[in-house]
Amino acid sequence: MTGPAPLASLRRYAPFGVASLQGLLQYRSSFAINALTAATAVGVQVFLWRAVYEGGDGGPLGGYTSAQLTTYVLLAQVLGLLHASRVDEEVAGEVQRGDIAVSLLRPVSYPLARFAAGLPVSLCNAVLVAVPLVVLYALLLPLTAPTWPRALLFAVSAALSLVIGFGINLLVGLAGFVTTNVWGVRIVKDSVVAFFAGQVVPLSLMPGPLAAVAHALPFQGMVDGPLRLLLGRYDGVPGAAGILAVQLGWAVLLTGLCALAWRRAVRRLEVLGG
Repeated sequence: MTGPAPLASLRRYAPFGVASLQGLLQYRSSFAINALTAATAVGVQVFLWRAVYEGGDGGPLGGYTSAQLTTYVLLAQVLGLLHASRVDEEVAGEVQRGDIAVSLLRPVSYPLARFAAGLPVSLCNAVLVAVPLVVLYALLLPLTAPTWPRALLFAVSAALSLVIGFGINLLVGLAGFVTTNVWGVRIVKDSVVAFFAGQVVPLSLMPGPLAAVAHALPFQGMVDGPLRLLLGRYDGVPGAAGILAVQLGWAVLLTGLCALAWRRAVRRLEVLGG
């Protein structure tokens, strides 16, 4: 007797996504608040970097023109919204409340179930918050319009960055099995990821040793990698393939680490729970 088809197996995770989407739609006003907060944060970053650029010697800053730097900073914040799926917060909350025990009774993979639940959050942030922000700032400031091949590369890279971000967030959430409160861990994670991903400072503007550290970490695949593809900051097809290959490698590695961490967490839960 053969097992269920892959499509049938994936359908088991659809209810998690539907339930998450329904929960989001019940609090539609939160999107307005998020949009206002995001617009303010993006504005601070964009106009700060434009002031830095204009205060320079007039030449390209880190190889960026003014429009390219504005585009980078704007879309870096947009990608940050894409990764804000609240997976780490919700997983840690389930562990703290003891609700995680219910997940052991479900005939599904917990990491995949969490991904299915977090995906609508990311997509809603992208469609309802990020897209209007990009349109707004495109009307206010000069931006760099990508070519279609670069836009396609960016879309593929952004999808991989979503997997990388989910893996990191899930690992932080599962840290709740070790510590009773992951609030501090989440704050440190958010700061470290934002910095080394290139969301705060483009990696090309960092000092050499610091940039080398950033390129050795998975976080650069969440922001800097996709934006290098969008802005054409790579050496032909091999350069673009290299960026995507690094992202894919980190996505696969983090997926494996999440599966391993979950298995260890289940073993720990069973031991402590008798």
